[in-house]
Amino acid sequence: MTEDRRKVLIVEDNSSLRSQLKWSLADYEVFAVGERKEALALMGRERPPVVVLDLGLPPDPNGASEGLETLNAMLALQPLTKVIVASGNEERANALKAISLGAYDFHPKPVHPPMLLHTVERAFYLFDLEDENLRLSNQQKSSPLAGIIATTPVMMQVCRTVERVATANVAVLITGESGTGKEVFARTTHDLSPRAGKPFVAINCAAIPDNLLESELFGHEKGAFTGAVKQTLGKIEQAHTGTLFLDEIGDMPLALQAKLLRFLQNRTIERVGGRKEIDVDVRVISATNRVLATMIENGTFRDDLFYRLNEVGIHIPPLRERPGDAAVLARSLLLKFSKAFKTAPKGFSAEALAAIATYPWPGNVRELENRVKRATLMANGKQITPEDLDIQIDASPLAMPSLRQIREQAETNAVIQALAIADNNVSEAALLLGVSRPTIYELMKNANIKRKDRS
Repeated sequence: MTEDRRKVLIVEDNSSLRSQLKWSLADYEVFAVGERKEALALMGRERPPVVVLDLGLPPDPNGASEGLETLNAMLALQPLTKVIVASGNEERANALKAISLGAYDFHPKPVHPPMLLHTVERAFYLFDLEDENLRLSNQQKSSPLAGIIATTPVMMQVCRTVERVATANVAVLITGESGTGKEVFARTTHDLSPRAGKPFVAINCAAIPDNLLESELFGHEKGAFTGAVKQTLGKIEQAHTGTLFLDEIGDMPLALQAKLLRFLQNRTIERVGGRKEIDVDVRVISATNRVLATMIENGTFRDDLFYRLNEVGIHIPPLRERPGDAAVLARSLLLKFSKAFKTAPKGFSAEALAAIATYPWPGNVRELENRVKRATLMANGKQITPEDLDIQIDASPLAMPSLRQIREQAETNAVIQALAIADNNVSEAALLLGVSRPTIYELMKNANIKRKDRS
């Protein structure tokens, strides 16, 4: 739903006042009812973030008992809902009681439209903030690894694998497309290991020219080559007692692969220009976006090195294969950048969330992070749109089935399957499903399932 059509529920038994309230909130999608039963039904169906509630409802229009009961029931249904109590001056004591029970605010009667609109806008702002924090808290709790947001089963499995291998002193090879967060998982593996607190040293094998990579890894002695004016420790030595992360290991030249293999076998190094063997205790984690098996077939990567590096393999799937993760990550990033840039908290429009969910994300999490970062800075409205994210695709809201539809479809499938197994014997099908025969007949009737005659 777009920013200018958000849901507000008005509960007011006076029809003329109901109309006035609806007119005052014309910029929102307004639902107006006159009594508690209708109000609670709408709450369950539409889940409005903000409610304007009159305390004097039938059957107690001159008191507050029915209104206060309605307030309690609403907050039991949706604790985050912001209920604004509308009351006259003579009802101030009841309004204060309502606030003590959990109402967000009260608005005096007669209604002053600009003031009411301002109160509603503040209620939406607080609702969005609390809802976002709750969502992120729940998403992060669902992930077994601190600092990593994972909601899909495939990513939960990755997290569990990292937990298991972190404590073992084995070499880990992390594979996945560029931007999937391989270094994040490498750091997490280090942080969960007995080497946590010791050095974590990373080197990108693709970012350093071939003629300098050996010196970067193994270090060099003074005078080893032109410009070597002092002894320099390499990345391997710097990582002693900790973890060495070799990013983009598939880009390492063959000649250097042989020297790295010797180190992995002997756990000793020689600096460039040196003659002394130096013992080094490191755990090696490597990563690549290349298919090393193909490189081995082509002769561009050593198979013996591959087996040394790949004692345990972890594959990070691309974002497009993790349905739902993109939207969760986007919300987390939005909160992170809003705090960093000290901007007013924003949300995503329904169109933006649909765009995030359907866009293929060729740059994976890194691309998502860049787009959300830019949108946080540049978006003018209270909600980020597909245009702010610079996603030029059909961003119409996703057609999500309701929980009731999902349940009914599951029940229908179960009945069809049970009848097939039971050869259309209703009693046996009921036994298989653990329900009574009348229940089976009711389900068949609701789903229009015709029992076939047994041949």
